[in-house]
Amino acid sequence: MTENNNDLDLTFLYDIADGSDEFIVESITMFVDQSPQIMQEISSAIAAQDWAAASAAAHKIKANLGFFGMLNSQAIIQDIEHACKNGAPDIADITAKFSEVSGIINASLAELGKIKAEKEANL
Repeated sequence: MTENNNDLDLTFLYDIADGSDEFIVESITMFVDQSPQIMQEISSAIAAQDWAAASAAAHKIKANLGFFGMLNSQAIIQDIEHACKNGAPDIADITAKFSEVSGIINASLAELGKIKAEKEANL
């Protein structure tokens, strides 16, 4: 399991922001606001064994994880997406993967909140 925020690499975000702290703040705000809801959708779908919904929600967050350089989280979410898309996955495996990725994403969201506050102070 990845500890702390080793899965967070904002290089791509900073590159496309081209020095705009406002763009960085807006991007982080959107991700921090939307991610918990999407993760809850995945959690609820797994609990209900609604594999189509779990796959769809995992697909929704996958690109955003890449945008923030969270490649380990993105790979785990992709594993969840594919397993659920194929139907009747190993529930214990999916639950363990989701638990792992939730911890990583939550740590990254906390770190992003700090970065956002620092950037907002410069606006």
